[in-house]
Amino acid sequence: MQNQTTPGTLLTAMRTNPPLVQCITNFVAMNIAANVMLAAGASPAMVHAEEEAGEFAAISGAVTINIGTLSTDWLAGMTAAARSAAKAGKPWVLDPVAHYATSFRREAVAALLELRPTIIRGNASEIIALAGGISRGQGVDSRDPVELAEESATLLARKHRTVVAVTGATDFVTDGERAVRLEGGSPLMPQVTALGCALTCLVGAFAATRPEDPFSATVGALAAFGVAGERAGREAAGPGSFSWRFLDALAALDEKAIDREARITPA
Repeated sequence: MQNQTTPGTLLTAMRTNPPLVQCITNFVAMNIAANVMLAAGASPAMVHAEEEAGEFAAISGAVTINIGTLSTDWLAGMTAAARSAAKAGKPWVLDPVAHYATSFRREAVAALLELRPTIIRGNASEIIALAGGISRGQGVDSRDPVELAEESATLLARKHRTVVAVTGATDFVTDGERAVRLEGGSPLMPQVTALGCALTCLVGAFAATRPEDPFSATVGALAAFGVAGERAGREAAGPGSFSWRFLDALAALDEKAIDREARITPA
C-alpha cells in the first residue's frame, strides 16, 4: 500500500481539499505569503484583529503566528487565535521572528510558548536563542548555520512537546525523537523578502491537511518549498525573476515531481 505521508501525497491531499489557514503574519510578508499559499493550493486568510482572531481560528484548519511586525494589539489577536485553535484541537504554528531582539518580543514569545504551539519554525539563530543558547543573530537575520541549531531544536521539541523546524541552506526537522534533514532550495531565496514567513504559512496548510502527524506535515511543506526553490533557481537571473519563477514552480509541482526530487535524509 502506498505511503500516505510522503510530501507528494500530502500535497495532493491538500489540493483536493484546500484548507482555510489563518495567517497572522507581518506587514512585509502578507502579499508573498498569500501568493505562496494560493500557488500551493491552500486558502489563506490574513485575520489578526483581537475582535475576530479567536472566532476565526475556530473555523480555520490551522493558524500560523509570525511576530515580525509585533504590536500590543497584534499580540492580543495572536493570543486569542492560539487559545482558540488549541481549544478547537486545530494545529497552530509559531514563527518567533527575532524574538531575542527586545524584551517585548522575548516576553511575547514566552507567553505564546505557554499556549503549546504544534510546530515552531525559525532560522538557526532564532531556534538557538529560543532554547536558551547564545546566537549570533542580528535583527531578523540568522548568522548561525543550521547544524549548530540541531541540538537546540531537539531540546525545544522535547521540552514543549512540539515539532521544530530549523530552515536554512539545509533544513532540519525534529519532534524530539524523529529527525530529518532536507536539501534543496536556492541561494537566491534569502534575497527575496519574507519567503521564510511564507513558508511558515505553508507549514500551517500542510498541518491542517494532516493534523494527526505534524512532523510529516512539516517535512512535506519544507520539501515542496525546497523543490520549487531549486527549480526556480535554475532559471532565475536574480532575486526579482526568482520571485515570480518560484510561485510558478510551486504551482506546477505535482505528487510525482515532489517525491522524485525532494532530498530528505534521516538525521
